[in-house]
Amino acid sequence: MTSSNENVFKTTSGSWHVWALSDGYLDMPASLLRDADNNPVHADAKADETLRLSVNCFALAGPGVEGILIDSGGGGWAPTLGRLEKTMIEAEIDPALITVLALTHTHQDHVHGLLTPDSRVLFPNLKSIVIPEAAVSGFHAEAQLAQFRPLLTPIRDGEHVAERLTAVALPGHAPGHTGYAFRTDENSFLFFGDVVHVPALQFANAAFSWSYDDDQPTARATRRRVFDEAVATGTWIAGAHLGWPGIGRVVRHGDAYDYRPAT
Repeated sequence: MTSSNENVFKTTSGSWHVWALSDGYLDMPASLLRDADNNPVHADAKADETLRLSVNCFALAGPGVEGILIDSGGGGWAPTLGRLEKTMIEAEIDPALITVLALTHTHQDHVHGLLTPDSRVLFPNLKSIVIPEAAVSGFHAEAQLAQFRPLLTPIRDGEHVAERLTAVALPGHAPGHTGYAFRTDENSFLFFGDVVHVPALQFANAAFSWSYDDDQPTARATRRRVFDEAVATGTWIAGAHLGWPGIGRVVRHGDAYDYRPAT
C-alpha cells in the first residue's frame, strides 16, 4: 500500500512503514556532471544552465523500529531547502518523536536540517546521531552544529543501527559515505545517500559521475555494484537525489540501467 503527494510518499510492507520526505531541491551547474575522463558531460553548457536535484530524507517505523530518520536535509543552508519540518507534519510524523538520525555523510544538504531555517532545533528529543566513523571529523567542521557533537555515534560497515537496519559502506562520494540496508519480511530497501545525483542520466550511463565525488573511479564502481545488486535481489533503492518520490527499482537494459520510481 502506498500514498503520496508532492512532499510525502509512504509505502507499507507488512508491519513496516517507509516514508520519503522532501526537504526541497537544489539547482546545480550542469557542468558538475562528469564523464569517465572527468570532463563535463555538458561541455557546451552555458554558465547558467542547471540541473535540479531533489533533496530527500527518509523515515522508518515498525516493530522495534520507531523514531528513525535517515539524513536531515539542508535546513537553512540554501533557500530552496528547509522544508523538512513542514513535510513531516504533513506526513503526521512529529519531529519530537525522532530519537535516532542516521547520516549517510556530512555534506551540508544532509546535516544542516538538524536546525530549521530559523535556527531552532528540529528534533528536541534526539538521542543519537549515527554517523560513519570516517565522517566524524566532517561533522566537527560544521561549527554551527557543535551542540550536537555529544550525540554522535560512530558506525562501521556491517554494524546494526536498529532492528533490521544495517550500515553498508558505499565509498567514493565523501569520507565514510554509507548507506543503510533495511529488510522487512517482504522487501529489502537500500537508502544509498548520494550514489546517484542525476538519475535521468546516471542510470543510462553509470560512468557519469559528479564533480563533488571525492574519488570518482571508486564512486563509479560503487554505483555499478549497487545497481547490479539491486537488479539481482529486487531491492528497493532510496536516494537523497533520486527524482520524486525518491524510492524505486533498478532494471537492466543491456549494458545500461533504468530507474522505475515507486508509485
